[in-house]
Parts: sequence; structure tokens; C-alpha cells
Amino acid sequence: MSEQRYAVVTAVAGQSFEQAILPHLEAAYRLARWHTRNPHDADDVVQEASLRALRYFGTFTGGNARAWFLRIVRNACIDWRGRRGRAAIDPFDEQEHSGEWPARNPETSLLAADVAQSITRAMNQLPDRLRQVLILRELQGLSYRELADVINVPPGTVMSRLSRARQAFRAALDAQGQTRMPRASEEEQREADAIVA
Repeated sequence: MSEQRYAVVTAVAGQSFEQAILPHLEAAYRLARWHTRNPHDADDVVQEASLRALRYFGTFTGGNARAWFLRIVRNACIDWRGRRGRAAIDPFDEQEHSGEWPARNPETSLLAADVAQSITRAMNQLPDRLRQVLILRELQGLSYRELADVINVPPGTVMSRLSRARQAFRAALDAQGQTRMPRASEEEQREADAIVA
């Protein structure tokens, strides 16, 4: 009986689990890493999300497997946060910090570190729902339609939420004295117009 169930689970909508989900593990890890802020916890969250995806692959009716899987990862991150809460600091990783780095101009390094800290502080000031939308759109590169699938809201809501997230991010950067974030590109504007039309 379990072999028959596995056969159903591994061949839904003409795709096996491996074909539909495995290509998106890297995107899932990046999303989990942003939520957990710890590579080990991100691995755990992605593993949990992968198990959920395998368990419920029979409910996948086709369509955008990436959006479907990233929604599961997002929900696993929310569950993880509820169980563990946010870590105050990342643990020191000896391997990560022990490699030799090429010599850089100290001023350039200081400016880059300052910008990175400002961005992190600005992102941390945003409410979770706005931060999620920015991460999924700007870092994961999801389209508006994929975003709508992942966070389970209409595309118009995605666009307005993304607009509010960008405004809040700009305001947070401005409060720190950083330069303003650029407006949406022409390509993004065309994509938004195509969804509305």
C-alpha cells in the first residue's frame, strides 16, 4: 500500500517530486536563511519544508512548483520562529571567519560594511509581512504572480504591499542618513501593468 502511495506522490501533474522541487532547494535555503539568520537553522527549516512538500506532493496540482514550495518554506519558517523565537546574535563560525581575504582598500571596506549594516538595520525595522515581500521579490527574484502564490494573496495586494515595503525601507534608510533606494525599473513596471491589465 505504501508503495502505491509513494508512486502517486512522486508523479503528480506529469512531474516527479525530484523534477518539481529539487531545482528550488537553493532558493528555499536563501529564503530560510533570511528568516532564521543562521545557516544551521536554515538547513533544518529547508529539511522540514522538503519533508512537508514530499508528504503533501499529492495535493500539488501542477503549475508553479517554485511558488508552491517556497510557500511551504515560508510557513515552515513561521513555525520555526514560533518554536524558537529570534536568535539575538549569530554564533561565531570559525571556518567562515578564518579564511584569507584579498587585501582591500580600508575605506572601501568600511563603506561597504556601513552600507550592509544600514540595509540590515532598515530591513529589521520592517514588519514581517513587508520584509517577506521585499526578500522574495528583490533577493529571490520572484515575479508578482509567484509572490502572490507564495504568500497566498491576490496580485494587486502583492503590488500594494511591495510598494508599502519599499516606502518603509526607504524611510528606514533615510532615517539612518543613507541614500534613497531607486524606484521600480521599467521591466518591473511593465510586469505590474501586465498583471493589472
